[in-house]
Amino acid sequence: QVQLVESGGGSVQRGGSLTLSCAASGFSVAAHAIGWFRRVPGMEREGVACYSSQHDGIFYKESVEGRFTVSRDVSKNTLYLQMDDVKLEDTATYYCGIDEAGPGGRPWCLGLRGRREVWGQGTLVSVSS
Repeated sequence: QVQLVESGGGSVQRGGSLTLSCAASGFSVAAHAIGWFRRVPGMEREGVACYSSQHDGIFYKESVEGRFTVSRDVSKNTLYLQMDDVKLEDTATYYCGIDEAGPGGRPWCLGLRGRREVWGQGTLVSVSS
């Protein structure tokens, strides 16, 4: 059974750092398109950082590029999101997701619905001033 479990959310001050983790089971984090998304209440979910299934790079949302870093540890089967220099507008619930049948990457991060998506339950990040 494919499962994703996020952790690491919490409260952080503006300019601080936080690391999110996504523990995967039922598949390898290297096998599919995988990424981090976030949602603010009343808004659409948006892609933050996405790997493609073709292993041809990582796409970052423009507003987080240079501040956030996504990585994956195949030995631990875990996806990470290192968040540095966080801003008030980074406050959101962060979700780890995969697209089991689609290419992922830039189109997926920019809003193209995946072919067979699986999502975790989310972890809340709250940035304060």
